[in-house]
Amino acid sequence: MNYPIEAVRKRFPALQRTYKGKPVVYLDGPGGSQTVVEAINAGRDYMMRGGANLHGAFPTSKETMEKIAEAKEYVAALFNGKAEEVAFGPNATTMMFHAARAVAKTWKEGDEILLTELEHHANIDPWRKEAEDKNVTVKYIPLDTKTLTLDLSSLDQLLTEKTKFVAIGLASNCIGTINDVKTVSKAAKKAGAVVAVDAVHGIPHFYVDREALGVDMLFSSVYKMFGPHVGLAMIKKDLFDQLDPYKIMPAPDYAPDKLEIGTQNHEGIMGVTEAVAFIADLGEGNTLKERIISGYEAIEQYEEELVQFVRGELESIKGLTLYQAPDSVKKTPTVAFRVEGMTPREFTSRMCEEASVFIADGHFYAYRLAEKLGIVESGSFIRAGISVYNTMEEMKRFVDGIKAIVNNK
Repeated sequence: MNYPIEAVRKRFPALQRTYKGKPVVYLDGPGGSQTVVEAINAGRDYMMRGGANLHGAFPTSKETMEKIAEAKEYVAALFNGKAEEVAFGPNATTMMFHAARAVAKTWKEGDEILLTELEHHANIDPWRKEAEDKNVTVKYIPLDTKTLTLDLSSLDQLLTEKTKFVAIGLASNCIGTINDVKTVSKAAKKAGAVVAVDAVHGIPHFYVDREALGVDMLFSSVYKMFGPHVGLAMIKKDLFDQLDPYKIMPAPDYAPDKLEIGTQNHEGIMGVTEAVAFIADLGEGNTLKERIISGYEAIEQYEEELVQFVRGELESIKGLTLYQAPDSVKKTPTVAFRVEGMTPREFTSRMCEEASVFIADGHFYAYRLAEKLGIVESGSFIRAGISVYNTMEEMKRFVDGIKAIVNNK
């Protein structure tokens, strides 16, 4: 395929970094991607020109409001929603806690909520904590530890007329499994439940259509998709209007502003537009939405080529256990594994020092997953996440680094 990898890499200044005399290979994208230069410059330029708070009569205030409104239009195009449904905040986790306190106000003892065992705990604990406070029953869609997918066979039994809320992750930030959100959402809607989706791990890799998924609440973080540390929530307008978030008294009581608690990270929000624009620049089309969809198609095709090579190589390494769903299950280009005779921290440290390859270790807040696999006490996972700026040469360095360590333990 004709993916413009050299042009892409030129837009990420961090790729110029070296460590131990070698160019760094960044494979820690699931924890936070590198930042596109236009997003970096947007925040800097905003502060250099003069920032301001909102609702003022002077230019810097008006410009700030205009740029925030523009960012929301870009996010709306990114997820196929509406700008008036987009709220910004520090990160997806914080936004979920804010939203949970609001949505749970209608829950009462005897109600039920449904979560899953294949989640970052940001999409478990905000809802679980509220349920516990209100004596609401918490159920879980179980993880099939053999296939590393959600077992949906009992979904109809888990959902009842008492189910008020369902939360599911779009994709596992640890093992890459892409969940069947449509099936869960359709069943939840039939039961009359509100559906929330954690899209954090999905948005760097594929197009997320909120309408096609049929969900009410969607949460994500822009620093996972080439932008600054900004979180976001997109909530369907009719539901958003009904929510009563905790906030200070004079703050706006209309959506989406009522979920934006306190003064926002304005300089960060300036980079949101540029992060979305970067994806659109990889595609073609007459509208922003068309270019975004096309851009994601290019990203998916390119990343799939890289990850197929990596998976094939890792499967052949003796003493390495790869945690992944079957080939028939769609996955992000994220691989999780362990190496016999070494803790994950020992391995990632050696990869850093010996190969200048940056990969992460731990449970990555997918604690329930690591717990069910029985590996929490021994350090959980080694994780490598491929991103839009990685190259096949880097994949070979990564694989060669693994083989060198495995053969010289």
